[in-house]
Amino acid sequence: MKKVIQKIRESRLSLIMLFLAPAATFYLLEWYTHNPFETMKTTPQVLNLVMFELLALLLFAAFGRLHVALMTETLFFGIYGLVNYFVLNFRSVPIQPWDLLSVGTAASVAGNYDYTLDREALLVVLGFVLLLILEFFCRFTLKKGTWKLRLPVAASLVVLLGAFGLMFHSDEIVEQKLRLYNKLFTPTTISFKNGTALAFVMELRYMSVDKPAGYDADTAAAELAALDETRAAAGGSGTADAPSGETGRLPNLIVIMDEAFSDPAILGDFSVSQDYMPFVHSMLKGAKNTVSGWLNVSVLGGNTANTEFEYLTGNTMAFLPQGSIPYQQYIGEGTPSLASHLASLGYRTVAMHPYHASGWDRDTVYPAIGFSEMYFLPDFEDPAKVRDYVSDRSDFEKIIEIFENKGDEPLFLFNVTMQNHSSYTESFDNFDPKIEVEDGSQTLNNYLSLLSLSDSALEDLISWFAGQEEETVIVFFGDHQTTNSVIEPILKQNGKSSSTLTQEEQADRYKVPFFIWANFDIEESSGVETSANYLASRTLAAAGIPMDGYFAWLSGFSGTVPVISANHVTLADGTFTNADDQPELLSDYRGYQYYRLFDSSAD
Repeated sequence: MKKVIQKIRESRLSLIMLFLAPAATFYLLEWYTHNPFETMKTTPQVLNLVMFELLALLLFAAFGRLHVALMTETLFFGIYGLVNYFVLNFRSVPIQPWDLLSVGTAASVAGNYDYTLDREALLVVLGFVLLLILEFFCRFTLKKGTWKLRLPVAASLVVLLGAFGLMFHSDEIVEQKLRLYNKLFTPTTISFKNGTALAFVMELRYMSVDKPAGYDADTAAAELAALDETRAAAGGSGTADAPSGETGRLPNLIVIMDEAFSDPAILGDFSVSQDYMPFVHSMLKGAKNTVSGWLNVSVLGGNTANTEFEYLTGNTMAFLPQGSIPYQQYIGEGTPSLASHLASLGYRTVAMHPYHASGWDRDTVYPAIGFSEMYFLPDFEDPAKVRDYVSDRSDFEKIIEIFENKGDEPLFLFNVTMQNHSSYTESFDNFDPKIEVEDGSQTLNNYLSLLSLSDSALEDLISWFAGQEEETVIVFFGDHQTTNSVIEPILKQNGKSSSTLTQEEQADRYKVPFFIWANFDIEESSGVETSANYLASRTLAAAGIPMDGYFAWLSGFSGTVPVISANHVTLADGTFTNADDQPELLSDYRGYQYYRLFDSSAD
């Protein structure tokens, strides 16, 4: 009997698994996050199967042992799929090629998440384990002398796989011949419709950024220089072409980008035990010396650095690959920003974040874009913490400390907080949730209770600066909304779910409250609808700080295109569209951004 089993294990019959196992691996990978038979058409399923079969053949040619080849492929995609399952749950976006550059950042906060698997995911893990056991018995082995044949076969398969992958970098093939889904601003949908692995391969083409159509570096440089000369000639004060509010004054400028701070009320009505952000709500309703409204950002549930990038540079993620991280991919020494502009006006430029300096490469990015000082977690002496993070109250106390010791220079301080970072599922001795949502969840209650703590600390900070003699402007906004799993109860109470939102409804998932407040008289407005790329120019205009040509151009252009983000574009007449559908209207903006991001530092 043992001999019979041995013969079966070593016979060519086990080669059947060379075709069945890769197919099983593909379908199990998809089932981690969705039912592929419901979301995928026949063509993308066939394309994925071909890719998985080619990879299995390559591994077989390389190793010469069938069970090693099959188990290597299955184990890799089993682990990859599990990681992708958690990434999708944590930030509502699957793994992107650019995430490979962010492993260090992800690892630094990995211990603060809940790694519970739902029933379907548990069944998928079990399926992978059973498949690995079956593959273990596929002991067919190529003879030792076949390496001379295996080597060219493996090389040919590498070339074939490369050609197969490059095929998906052609718009004509993807759109017209294969008719695959290719809307980059919806990465989760790409993954569900085209397959997890194939979507990743398709997105590899966007690791670099192509020059805009008709772009010429010399022309862009000359036009931007002309804009700068116009601003210089105007003296930054009160001329007809100057944005409203610009006076040439140099008040202190404190910008607070608060981690995961958002107002879920924009998604629908819900009953709550008490107002979770009474101070911010009062600012949004039209407070004195305040500009307030809704900020459209390009990220959801994560990738905080992209909102930083848009605010500090005036550039937009709409012109960059979906899922890319400019901080880690595109920022170089001398990249122009709000920090470098204010430094040229004599400001002391300070960046502050109460967490690890290496997160999103901030310790190298901040100096590159014009910050002269940086403060990270080690610079906070015995701070109070909420859960595992420095509290916003301690963070704001650090702002006051820096302000009191700033000297005679005007201060520009850019602060990214950490208190409200996900996840929101665990209990802590130093965090007592006091906000309760009717028919909500403890996760939602925890999230709103954290916002309540931020709101109270923010009110005290504004109160303190209201009593200071030095003119100071404080800008406050969230970097992104929290993940779908947190706000699902609110959507459910309003007859919706995160998976059935229309494009217009989905756009509300990318809105966070913002306000610009001054302890001196500025022009007030509320209900402002803008986007992160315009907020710096709007800040300068409200504060009366002189602008360079680029920020002044953005201030004017915002009248034509009030909102532009990676997710949608809103025109002055209210038209809801996206950047790819407005090539002519956005042509100048694309060119200026490309120059400032990729060519200006080379001059």
